[in-house]
Amino acid sequence: MTEVNTDIKNKVELIKEKAKLSRLETIRLIAKAKSGHYGSSFSSSEIFATLYYHVMNYDPENHRWKSRDRFVMGKGHSAVGVYPILADVGFFPKEELDTYTDLGSPFGDHPDMNKIKGIDFGSGSIGHGLSVGVGMSLGARLDNEDYRTFILMGDGEMQEGQVWEAAMSAANFKLGNLIGIVDNNKVTVDGHTHEMMNIEPLKEKWESFGWNVIEVDGHNIEKLIETFDNLPQANSDIPTVIIADTIAGKGVSFMEHGYEWHVANLGEDDIKRAVEEIEGGQ
Repeated sequence: MTEVNTDIKNKVELIKEKAKLSRLETIRLIAKAKSGHYGSSFSSSEIFATLYYHVMNYDPENHRWKSRDRFVMGKGHSAVGVYPILADVGFFPKEELDTYTDLGSPFGDHPDMNKIKGIDFGSGSIGHGLSVGVGMSLGARLDNEDYRTFILMGDGEMQEGQVWEAAMSAANFKLGNLIGIVDNNKVTVDGHTHEMMNIEPLKEKWESFGWNVIEVDGHNIEKLIETFDNLPQANSDIPTVIIADTIAGKGVSFMEHGYEWHVANLGEDDIKRAVEEIEGGQ
């Protein structure tokens, strides 16, 4: 028992450090681009790190491996937070990130599956991710593969009608190999979600569409590990959505909960303060 607890403790510490890496590199890359998505990238950092360092099956040396788990970012504007993790696990050299948003660079504000190894879908307009995930999950069924498809969506994305068409389809086709993750950080680019277009009651809505629903603190790594470790088998009949309660701008006190940091740029003094807070975070 002690040995198992030690393993989990070590895994939690690893994921915590990789979430910090995601946040620190997000700051560095956005400083280079002079504009970017801090809030929604920081709210997803622990989710990114848990997926890539604990949950998903993939091979950086064979990025199109047929049996790999798929990861689709509906909220593709948070790609700046996942690029550093893809580099860290070996999909491409870390030095390539230094070209972020340069003319001709593969690394843009949104991910491009045709240019970046490790990206399974090139996102853009919000709301398409779950539909893509349904297609990938159906493909796994047709090919007798047992991989899972993970879709990260924003809570503002729940305002898109296409999300709910896809949700209905996933339940209809009994896609238990499809895992939705809602980054429920309560903000959109223009304001707080409940003020712009209220999406609640979110849990009951997903349940009414025939999904298994799990609610979790999206920054609690132990709970995230437990949640992912206890997912239904990929060959089950009911899709699962994880509603992750998160904080926009998590890790930087003057950003937290603020929709103003959805798209922004930090001055030099604020960069220094943000980096100090992230590096000193527990």
